[in-house]
Amino acid sequence: MQNHVLDYLYETVERVPDKPAFVDETEAMTFRRLYDTLHSVATGLMQGGYSHEPVLVFMDKSVRTIATFFGVIASGCFYVPIDEEMPAARIRLILENCKPRLMICDETTIDKAQTFAGDTKCVLYDDIIRTQPEYEKIREICRNAMDIDPIYIVFTSGSTGVPKGVAACHRSVIDYVEQLSETLGFSEDTVFGNQSPLYFDACLKELYPTIKFGATTYLVPRQLFMFPAKLVEYLNEKKINTICWVVSALTMISAYGTFEQIRPEYLKTVAFGSEVFPKKQFKLWREALPEAHFTNLYGPTECTGMSCYFHVERSLEEDEPIPIGRPFKNTQILLLTDDNRLASGDETGEICIRGTCVTLGYYNNPEKTREAFVQNPLQSAYPELIYRTGDLGRYNERGELVFVSRKDYQIKHMGHRIELGEIEANVNSVDGVKLCGCIYYKEKERIILYYVGDPDKAALMAELKDMLPRYMLPNRIEKLDEMPFTANGKINRVRLKEMYEELLAEKKGRREH
Repeated sequence: MQNHVLDYLYETVERVPDKPAFVDETEAMTFRRLYDTLHSVATGLMQGGYSHEPVLVFMDKSVRTIATFFGVIASGCFYVPIDEEMPAARIRLILENCKPRLMICDETTIDKAQTFAGDTKCVLYDDIIRTQPEYEKIREICRNAMDIDPIYIVFTSGSTGVPKGVAACHRSVIDYVEQLSETLGFSEDTVFGNQSPLYFDACLKELYPTIKFGATTYLVPRQLFMFPAKLVEYLNEKKINTICWVVSALTMISAYGTFEQIRPEYLKTVAFGSEVFPKKQFKLWREALPEAHFTNLYGPTECTGMSCYFHVERSLEEDEPIPIGRPFKNTQILLLTDDNRLASGDETGEICIRGTCVTLGYYNNPEKTREAFVQNPLQSAYPELIYRTGDLGRYNERGELVFVSRKDYQIKHMGHRIELGEIEANVNSVDGVKLCGCIYYKEKERIILYYVGDPDKAALMAELKDMLPRYMLPNRIEKLDEMPFTANGKINRVRLKEMYEELLAEKKGRREH
């Protein structure tokens, strides 16, 4: 039984040393080179006296960054990925939380890193990989590791704007990799196309299965996601057969008529998550790839990534949301009502997760950890932590779990309890609408709808009047050229609220003049 994630690589490098493991725009790193590189990084950390502590990795998205992650793990430390996309203020908050002694940078990030590093020492990747690897000493560190030792900290956005660092250990990542691989059928023949930034847990879907099976992962160039046809050309050129992408990346391809020009020729496995997939866009994908297997994945960072899956193998009713299905093996979903009992029938409850997938909690943040990682209220005989997701769900008549909305997307408006997600689902079904996002501006008790698409605002409102009860109709509709997204591909509702506040300020300024 494995208790260290790098056991996967140690077995694979013996079998396929010369096969490309990770490929970016400038280089392809074989399993042998990956093995050698990570041992140089680990030896450099060991010789520097670093052990069982956070090491920041501030580098461009590249195969070298992945090798650095693995090197940090091999040294007995845990990596904290940050990226140039992050605002400097956020990076400073991460530094304050982790208080790292060391940050590994590359030539593109070293200057910026030194402006906010403070007491944190900055070293260059190019320097640390010159360290002569001490293979046996590093393997000894790995043999002595425990499966509850952390291997990374990934920062999520807190509701207060203060990032929270989720710490995950070997045990939860190994469990996740095993369950995800079985569910999606990964193998040595899998060719991944990675979309997610390396500072999000979403990249786990490619990083660890690649070293487990001896598969290959291509880091898809970021700029291609602005050019859908070129993106599909890239998938075909690299013969990518498996993608695990956020919904926004998939809808960006289908919504702009890309499949009328070109289709992915090799894609056999399409997994998606992070947002509700608009049914109209999903239908375009299924029609374009009738032989592919589509799987809806659901799960929070606090439970090591994904916890539930639904293979879309049956026809879905026109107004039926794609279920999130059932939990992975070794994972249990508890659907809890406000009074901490199990929801019955089609009753809505909070999705709470139990199992090995539950992470260690928030790093250096015991207060927030206690709020979300709680004693199972159904179990009083011994300590057992579950994670409260803050998501609402229910079971359909087939016994499949269906995501309803975030608890904080549920609003009280004009005396009615409303799910903003229900408004969005109806808007997304309107012909010509590519995607939409809904917010509730509590200060003025107004529902604001933002959308990207062909219909003008008046035509869209006319359609919605036939679809929604009066109390659910948006108080204001704004058409956008493009939707703002967070770095991990979710609709940026914080930015949408800011945009509405800017509109209000502009309106107020005109009145005063």
